Parts: sequence; structure tokens; C-alpha cells
Amino acid sequence: MKRLWAKYRQSRDEDLEELCTTNALVVAAVTEAEASSGSRRRGSQPGRAQNEERFRESRGKNMMEDYFVERPVFTEEKSDAAGKVGLLPQQKLTCSLRMLAYDAGADQCAEYCRMAKSTSIEALKRFTRGIINLYSAEYLRAPNPTDLRRLLAKAERRGFPGMIGSIDCMHWQWKNCPIGWAGEYSCRKREPTIILEAVTSYDTWIWHALFGMPGSCNDLNVLAKSPLFDELTAGRAPKIQFQVNNRIHNLGYYLADGIYPQWATFVKSIPRPTLPKDLKFSQAQEGYR
Repeated sequence: MKRLWAKYRQSRDEDLEELCTTNALVVAAVTEAEASSGSRRRGSQPGRAQNEERFRESRGKNMMEDYFVERPVFTEEKSDAAGKVGLLPQQKLTCSLRMLAYDAGADQCAEYCRMAKSTSIEALKRFTRGIINLYSAEYLRAPNPTDLRRLLAKAERRGFPGMIGSIDCMHWQWKNCPIGWAGEYSCRKREPTIILEAVTSYDTWIWHALFGMPGSCNDLNVLAKSPLFDELTAGRAPKIQFQVNNRIHNLGYYLADGIYPQWATFVKSIPRPTLPKDLKFSQAQEGYR
């Protein structure tokens, strides 16, 4: 280890010596060029306007001490972006996670992460873009044919042939909602929320998510803005065929609660069931959903 360190110090000394030699040659060349060229500048002479004081001597000496001496003030080590001057990657990640997980404002990260508001927002944007680029191909997608076969097989064993998932909306409380937006985002509990519409399967896999609708909306309002059935209406949805009560069906469905419309793509629970058969179905549907 000592031998490696000595070799490193020797290499640094040689580099420094070469740099000083190069600087000296540059200075000599510039001085010689100025002396040989017939400069038209007359310099300071009596009767001419006084030159502006630029503190050339002191500023030049400071610049030499900062960069062009054996031990300069600003070295390569201190100017490393991952070192003392720049923000650490851990600071940027912590700031982004606090904003996402704890609903912290960008200006609140200045106290904990020592980051400006604009830098915090930029770090959050880069973090979310990185997550999407890293995981979208595997996780942020609709089920492919292999996934559908697995989901349909599992649902049929549970007594719901043709079922491809459960759909529902949930409200996320927005603690730091601006006062001017509180009326639009307040739900029936009188608190600002943001709605998440999601389609999930038995293994808690989220196959569809729409997040950002104001809390004053209901599930039908969210469904009207949702791209869930875009592929179906465009005729590009995968073909699903199953049989119930000796009847062939060619459209998969989602388990949903009573607010959703009477569409073939939704199977809702029976409201206020009284018959044993209806009661059993409602229990099974709610339990599975």
C-alpha cells in the first residue's frame, strides 16, 4: 500500500511539474508576442482620461494563488461533482422520496436536504422519469396474453370465469393542498384528496392506474376520463372467451361496486341480497374483490 501511495505521489508531482513548465512557456510566448508586435496602444499619458481602476496586480496575484501554484486553492478533488461542491446523489434521492412519500413541498427540502426549491423540483422530475424508464416495460403496462391466461385460470378456479381483475377508486389525502384548490379537491369527508383509479389482480399486481383526479369527483367521473377501455373501443383488446350457464361470452370483465354502470365489462355485487343464492354470490364477489 505504501509503495502504491509513493508511486501516486510521484506521478502527481510529475504532472504538477509539467503543468508549471507549460504555464511558464505560455507566459513567455505571450510576452514575446506583445514585445514584437507593433501595438498601437499608447498607454497612460498625461492629459488623457484616467483609466478605470481594475486592481490588476492584486487580482492577478489572487488568480495565480487560486490555480497556478504548487498548492492551489481550487484543486481537482474539491471541484468533483460528487464531492464537496456538488449535491450528493443521496441528497437528491432523499428529497424526491420525501416529496413523493410524505407530501413534502419543494421548499421544505431546504431544511432537511439543503436544496433549493428549483433544484428539488428538478431532482423529482429526473427521479420520476428514471423510475418510468426503468420499470415501465415490466410493471407499468396492461397484461399480455401470458398474464391473461394466468389471471383467467386463477379466476375460474375461484368461481369467476372471464374475470381479469377488480376495479375501484380510492382517495389519497392531500395535506398540503393550496387553499384556492381546496373546494375542488375536497371529498365528502370535507378534506382535500386526490383520486386513484386502479385495476388489480389477486396477486396485488396493479395493471392499470389513473391518479390525479380531484377528490370532489366520484367513480363515474373518473371512469369518464380513464383510458382503461381505449384499447377495447379501438378494437385492439385481446379476445377472451368463456362459458357461463351454457352461454358463450367473448368479453372479459372486472369486479366492481354498485356505483359503476351496467356495462358488460363490469360484474357488480347484488344490492341488499335476501335469497341464499344471491347472498352467497355477493359474499364471494366482495371477498374476491
